[in-house]
Amino acid sequence: MLNIADPDSALRWWRLPIDGIGLCRMEFTVTEHVKAHPMALAHPERVTDEKAKAEIMELTRHYDTPADYMVETLARGLGTLAAVAYPKPVIVRMSDFKTNEYATLLGGADFEPNEENPMIGFRGASRYYSPRYEDGFALECKAIKYIREVLGLNNVTVMIPFCRTLSEADRVLAVMAKNGLHRSKDFKVFVMCEIPSNVILAKEFSKRFDGFSIGSNDLTQLVLGIDRDNENLAELYDERNEAVLTLIRSVITTAKACGRKVGICGQAPSDHVGFAEMLVDAGIDSVSLNPDSVIPVRQRIAAHEAKYGVGYGLGSNFVDKLSDFEKSIAGAVAHPKETFMKIEKNIEKAVDRVVNPHPQ
Repeated sequence: MLNIADPDSALRWWRLPIDGIGLCRMEFTVTEHVKAHPMALAHPERVTDEKAKAEIMELTRHYDTPADYMVETLARGLGTLAAVAYPKPVIVRMSDFKTNEYATLLGGADFEPNEENPMIGFRGASRYYSPRYEDGFALECKAIKYIREVLGLNNVTVMIPFCRTLSEADRVLAVMAKNGLHRSKDFKVFVMCEIPSNVILAKEFSKRFDGFSIGSNDLTQLVLGIDRDNENLAELYDERNEAVLTLIRSVITTAKACGRKVGICGQAPSDHVGFAEMLVDAGIDSVSLNPDSVIPVRQRIAAHEAKYGVGYGLGSNFVDKLSDFEKSIAGAVAHPKETFMKIEKNIEKAVDRVVNPHPQ
């Protein structure tokens, strides 16, 4: 699967041999397309900076309300990703900005606290039910509902980041249901496994969520007690540390025992030779990778599965997919005009599902 952020990049990587998008980071669509703080759009009357307020009014002038602008703009950005991947699954991680990042958005300064360590502060799930952000999260939920029901892209599902406790999980699911997103057999809700509590209580978390995606970056930080942004500790930060690997193997085992899907979307499989193979041996269901790592890592996984007869077929059809990919590249070189026409048609089909221009 593919890790991706900006909807525009989906049109660049759509020919990669992937099985869907395993991590679609919502916050990048907010930054590049929405541009304003969700709470500033839910409550523009609370924005005290007159210049920022004027910019928000200009940004949203073609919509009935700033909230409508947020919902439709976010939905169309994420919907572009979903359309390009359709009908393969697209897992959208709900917003996971840190407070210092949120504050830089248009109108954001009025809604964010000043924190000493935002990395383990007011982020992820804790925001979604808080009065400080619940109305902003409601707009995120409405955007997902718009994608699935208005745009008809039902391959979109969601993932909750940085969910610290079971009670927090219950509160987030309740807020989602209040905003029309009910967990069901047709609408799966996943959770990031990036906090030691997610591993220790994986059996209980599996009763609340349909699957796990291991975030090896934050999990390593919290298992080893290292601020991954601190350059003085950089040499100690290593996802291959045995303590980290023990927790990763543990959550895979528990998830499988509970009948839940488990994948990984962290950097480790891309960065370290042997890491993806370890995950295959442990029984992981999916590996989500950055675009430049998809082909080499899938090659390694396919070779490992073939050699040892292990895994769940993560690389089983890779040779055929790679062959098709190589043929498409050869065809593009031999027949550039026909290839560009085909690409244009595919992009038009994808975008037509999403874009409904507003009158100027």
